[in-house]
Amino acid sequence: MVAEAEEATASRAATQAGGLVRVLMAAGGTGGHIFPALSVADELRARSQASGPGKLAYETVFLGTGRGLEARLIPQAGYPLQTIKGAGLKGIKGWKRILNLAALPQSAFEAGRVLRRFRPKVVVGIGGYISGPVMLEAALAGIPTVLFEPNAVPGFTNRVLAPVVRRAAVGFEEAISVYGRKASLTGHPVRPEFYRISPRLHTVPFTVLIAGGSQGARALNQCLTASLPFFQAGCQTDVRFIHQTGEADYNVVRAAYDKQGIQAEICAFIDPIADAFSRADLIVCRAGATTVAELAAAGRASILVPYPSATDEHQLQNSRALERAGGARVIEQKDLTPQRLVKEVLSLLRNPGDLSLMEQKAGSLARPDAAKRIADLIEELGSGRRTA
Repeated sequence: MVAEAEEATASRAATQAGGLVRVLMAAGGTGGHIFPALSVADELRARSQASGPGKLAYETVFLGTGRGLEARLIPQAGYPLQTIKGAGLKGIKGWKRILNLAALPQSAFEAGRVLRRFRPKVVVGIGGYISGPVMLEAALAGIPTVLFEPNAVPGFTNRVLAPVVRRAAVGFEEAISVYGRKASLTGHPVRPEFYRISPRLHTVPFTVLIAGGSQGARALNQCLTASLPFFQAGCQTDVRFIHQTGEADYNVVRAAYDKQGIQAEICAFIDPIADAFSRADLIVCRAGATTVAELAAAGRASILVPYPSATDEHQLQNSRALERAGGARVIEQKDLTPQRLVKEVLSLLRNPGDLSLMEQKAGSLARPDAAKRIADLIEELGSGRRTA
């Protein structure tokens, strides 16, 4: 009863101030979906706390599957998490694809129930298994929708949604043509701590960060461990490693470093990853949209190895965008060998001026106001007012 009374009081206050806008965030799965969504939600919360006549208040609820990082990170940030069943179809074959298809009607029913119960004024799709079906159902119900497209080349689901969404916030200029006049170039929402990372003075000992994402990347782990003897044989510079392995490969990677007697900081999962970025002279990683945005925000040089099975090769396109800007070097996984990796890493560490130039080029792509730009689109739809 106390909670209900507090909620009613908050709603009355919001209405007096300018109105309450309920926002449903359809996002979940990997950190690449969750962190941008949380950045936007935090911006909306900050706007709710700003006093003044005519100010809107926002109530944000997340919708996900309840699996993986979202089950911990979203409640930890102070937001309610509603869960429904959901599973991917792209790249899934055999019986698993059949089972996932069979789950779609239940997912649609559960999503509809959440929409009716929560009655959002705006639905925001950030990505993940359920984002597509929820956005489609919201659009068909006449609920204003904002789609966030983080990749340089939109994937299948977001291309299908293009005709029905109201607005599209795009992270790369290359994606604008898919959405036409609905598109706004917002950039990628990135956690503030990446923008607080200072430029690094590149001196011995150099630090290389290997990060395959929250679950690690087996191809990166295997190549790096196989390259350790080559680093020892050909390295005239003092190199230290920070390696995020993922849970599955942690023990194998740890044993490989111990065998070679190479100094390394090895973790299954690094939190906060921004701290590791700040200590790195060079980062070897995948090329998810959020990772590329974090590299730009931090102003860090990188060697990108795009995940070859990513939907519609979006990681390859993301990495090429950063490479064209001069902020990264790209090695496709089919070309990734221990010798090639060692050659690329050492060529940069032996030329600190090249590292510094790459950092400047990467930083030129950063958009610190991305979360505010996306929040502006939500405010536009939630208030009915056209924003600049």
